[in-house]
Amino acid sequence: MSGKGSTGNVIAALCSFFIPGLGQLLQGRVLMAAFQFVLAGVLWFFLVGWAVHLWSIIDAAIWKPKGA
Repeated sequence: MSGKGSTGNVIAALCSFFIPGLGQLLQGRVLMAAFQFVLAGVLWFFLVGWAVHLWSIIDAAIWKPKGA
């Protein structure tokens, strides 16, 4: 995938909209995907999971691979 604002990042952000961390997984960032998925799941019990969910979407949309 290319850098920030690329079609790949838009698709990743859309994936993260439905499931937190899915966009990061699509980008190949397995640890970040697992972290965001688990954190969002835990925090939804305290009604603040929406914050991690939003962070997941924004992170997928603006991520730029190193060296690009």
